[in-house]
Amino acid sequence: MDYIIFDLEWNQSPAGKKYSNQRLPFEIIEIGAVKLNQKREFVDRFQKLIRPQVYKWIHNSIHEVIHVDYKDLKNGEPFEQAVNEFLEWCGEDFCFFTWGNQDLTELQRNMKYYGVLQMLPGPVIYYDVQKLYAIRYEERRNRRSLEYAIDQLEIEKKYGFHRALADAFYTAEVLKTIEDSWVFPNSSVDVYQNPKSRKEELHLKYPTYDKYVSREFSAREKVMKDREVTSTRCPVCQKAAKRKIRWFTNNTKNFYSVSLCEEHGLIKGKIRVRKNDEDKVYAVKTLKLISEEEAEEIRGKRESLRLKRQLKRRNQKEV
Repeated sequence: MDYIIFDLEWNQSPAGKKYSNQRLPFEIIEIGAVKLNQKREFVDRFQKLIRPQVYKWIHNSIHEVIHVDYKDLKNGEPFEQAVNEFLEWCGEDFCFFTWGNQDLTELQRNMKYYGVLQMLPGPVIYYDVQKLYAIRYEERRNRRSLEYAIDQLEIEKKYGFHRALADAFYTAEVLKTIEDSWVFPNSSVDVYQNPKSRKEELHLKYPTYDKYVSREFSAREKVMKDREVTSTRCPVCQKAAKRKIRWFTNNTKNFYSVSLCEEHGLIKGKIRVRKNDEDKVYAVKTLKLISEEEAEEIRGKRESLRLKRQLKRRNQKEV
């Protein structure tokens, strides 16, 4: 299996968000990638400039960062041709690595816009090197820039940043410093192409938590009525856990709960309700063990929300 470390540069509406194409807010203008074998040895590189077809002028902020203007892109390839060449270059046995979680989503969004999304079936399992760097060196909490990681690891700066091939190269150099034991248990899943049926739903197990991605529903109200969505199982033994704090929310997008496994302790549940491009919704649920102190924080959050709602109802009655 080869490791494909890729990076994208994209443009957006030069006239501002108001004039953005909602189906394609970010138009890819460059693909850069390096290929490593399983020994982390360099095999090949890939780089393509892409001729814009939606935003035919470079947004000022984009130009300042990547130093590419429309004259550079006029001789680029159409996106459909470039992405086809890229996926052919990847080969048949590979996995994706990126810095951050946005590139793979935007790649698929661009592919969908141009009618070639079938070339990359999803949901896509990949490895977020930014996350892996945080797990290995920063105790999971911080999301650092690529240049920060390069400086901290004292990797030689051979190229400038913010060009696709250079950033792919630097991402590969960071990846080389992270042992397999930190990499492969911590994969990520891109759900731009979310599950469509119960059979396609994802149940993923990680070292410190479990993740579940539901099929899609026609409305938010239906999501939290589904038994599988709202179930809470211990991430260690997989047995059903007893609910101590029922699911609650303050914004209809994020729901929280606390449950108890008699053998392994308290479990925090979090459900994020997401909307896809077709205005269907689906749930991403995580379950992880927590301390008594963390459970009390969640209890306090629920109580605070309850009091705010009581006060709001009281004020409405008085009016």
